[in-house]
Amino acid sequence: MRIALGLEYDGRAFCGWQSQPNGLSVQDTLETAIARLAGAPVRLHAAGRTDAGVHASLQVAHFDTGAVRPLTAWVRGVNSFLPPSIAVRWAREVDEAFHARFSATARHYRYLLLNHPVRSALLAGRVGWHHAPLDLAAMQAAAVLLLGEHDFSSFRSSECQAASPVKHLTRFEIARDGDLLRFDVSAGGFLHHMVRNLMGALIHIGKGAMPPDWMAELLALRDRTVAPPTFMPDGLYFAGVSYPAAFEIASEPCFRHYLV
Repeated sequence: MRIALGLEYDGRAFCGWQSQPNGLSVQDTLETAIARLAGAPVRLHAAGRTDAGVHASLQVAHFDTGAVRPLTAWVRGVNSFLPPSIAVRWAREVDEAFHARFSATARHYRYLLLNHPVRSALLAGRVGWHHAPLDLAAMQAAAVLLLGEHDFSSFRSSECQAASPVKHLTRFEIARDGDLLRFDVSAGGFLHHMVRNLMGALIHIGKGAMPPDWMAELLALRDRTVAPPTFMPDGLYFAGVSYPAAFEIASEPCFRHYLV
């Protein structure tokens, strides 16, 4: 049978999602815990890979198993073998046509940014931080220019293995709640480091170093070397996946957070 899991994790303790020889990835940790309950090795397939230090408020993954267990066991039982930094939120038995990655129609990310002169000790590693005041309206105007289909080569990591740099952004919203800025972005897929590279450009615009229409220039140049550096991973959350209704997998992005 095929089981889909909804996952939540704090990425600070891991080298990213993807399995690594050192076994310190989110995938390795989860596969070890699931195998203990299943009584046999399993292979997890995720909706999207996250880098070291990047979190998830709703990652979706699936695995195949011959073990028959109640769905509650795939939640509470697996959680009993996991460190506090990873939690299975729900489990669903799904049709074998479902694939966590290839069935997805959209992926959702949220970046949380503390915009305050002094960094926070309590939020360290859970939010990004920029000390200088940021112009919300300027960043919002720049974000609008990213919507639709574009070649995002200027925001693509040199290590990116995607077949094409062309992606279609359907959402890029920025809001402020006191000193906390929320950046919500959705697309069918993302390039390696794409969201963090976009954050670097938006903050450059927000602090007044460049006007909002500079974002369109960066897109047109298709050159990573002309855009600002990759921003810190701390505040980035994989926030959900959308699937066709037929699979009956929760498709709304999970933008909740538990920050103090």
